[in-house]
Amino acid sequence: MHIVSLIARPGKLDAALVENLRNAFGGGTATWLSPDEAAEFPVEAIPSNLSDVRASIADQADLNVLPTENRRKRMLLADMDSTMIQQECIDELAEEAGVGERVKDITARAMNGELDFEGALIERVALLKGLPENVIDTVVANRITLMPGGRELLATMKANGGHAALVSGGFTAFTTRVSALLGFDENRANTLLIEDDTLSGEVGRPILGREAKIDALEQITARIGISEADVIAVGDGANDLGMLGRAGLGVALHAKPTVQEQSDCRVNHGDLTALLYLQGYSKDAFVKP
Repeated sequence: MHIVSLIARPGKLDAALVENLRNAFGGGTATWLSPDEAAEFPVEAIPSNLSDVRASIADQADLNVLPTENRRKRMLLADMDSTMIQQECIDELAEEAGVGERVKDITARAMNGELDFEGALIERVALLKGLPENVIDTVVANRITLMPGGRELLATMKANGGHAALVSGGFTAFTTRVSALLGFDENRANTLLIEDDTLSGEVGRPILGREAKIDALEQITARIGISEADVIAVGDGANDLGMLGRAGLGVALHAKPTVQEQSDCRVNHGDLTALLYLQGYSKDAFVKP
């Protein structure tokens, strides 16, 4: 058995759409996890026309089909930039350095898989050389905002025994703060090197990219005694594809086009609470942070 999940922006999920799909797919009784926002119903097999139907309703709702077994995951493995926060930290630093547009272009291409991640990171960090170290505090205070739903996602999973790890190709100067704000149990990221209270234009080695996120998945699950099938991973960029493919449930959240093309589970309408709906949590079961 499988579960057909439909998630829309709050107040935008049409009951008629849910019922029409349930009839078309030969599904069982629909359950509403949140009125007018999230609903699901069981089916015996993945519909053969899933891709076509998903494309046809893409402007209305996110359509995903999930296994019924092991839905509630025991670990969250999350990217940070444009996933747990709404910005790319390096782009915000670049704005402070006066090279914003140049760096944003490189970032977009790297996250879409058009450029080598490591080379692109080295190039972008070099453009930050000479920035005072305290600019990081300025960016965190004035430019960084949390992605909606993140606090509820962390609070609910942790209240149900989950472990949470933040693994980023960004920088520890940001992951340590975001991790503490949201309640992650641990975080991993790259290190911006500092000399005489200014950014040196260098990043510590080894550089954490796609393989480092896979390593985190392997190492953390082994350490806490769970399987990779017990993990829900979320990200938006090409360097997230490895962990999204390996985790029990990999979610491409408002992801770059090439990432969506390679991901079975996609969320474009919901916020981070969509990860709770995908696991079968109803809105009234969310834990308030």
